[in-house]
Amino acid sequence: MPIKISLSLLISLGLVLLTGCSSPEEDSVSTASSAYNTELDMTEIMSLVLEPASDILWSSGGWVLDASGYEELYPTTDDGWAYVRSQAAIVVESGNMLALPGRAEDNDAWMIYSQGLSEAGVLAMEAAAAQDQEAFFQAGAQLYSVCTACHQAYNPDILNRFDEAAD
Repeated sequence: MPIKISLSLLISLGLVLLTGCSSPEEDSVSTASSAYNTELDMTEIMSLVLEPASDILWSSGGWVLDASGYEELYPTTDDGWAYVRSQAAIVVESGNMLALPGRAEDNDAWMIYSQGLSEAGVLAMEAAAAQDQEAFFQAGAQLYSVCTACHQAYNPDILNRFDEAAD
């Protein structure tokens, strides 16, 4: 009994075979270039996206004691807490942006730091939603630890600039 194969089935089978023959590297590169816009370089992501959001979190948690007295930095309104929660969401998504193919420096420590950045952002979001000052402060501390460790590993010059500014 003869087997009948339609032209569309034959083409589909050919495409499946061709796709299976391409290397994983080719697939991830084409997917990254077609699925994600990664035109912003690392300096732009840091200075335009991550740093402003992180700075808002750090300046919205904790307290200051100086010659003029004691001042708490935490938000005092629901809108204030909602605002820092939205900034924490930017931190979460920044961790994801840094892990994208074409941006990730490696699949080792870079990915751990990217995930840690997102995790710290989630903690800050949860603390802001609960208006939990202590948890918000701790999330900011975790964010600082992740940023410092990543900069130490991948951009130690940025840490040296802060040391020089303190002198």
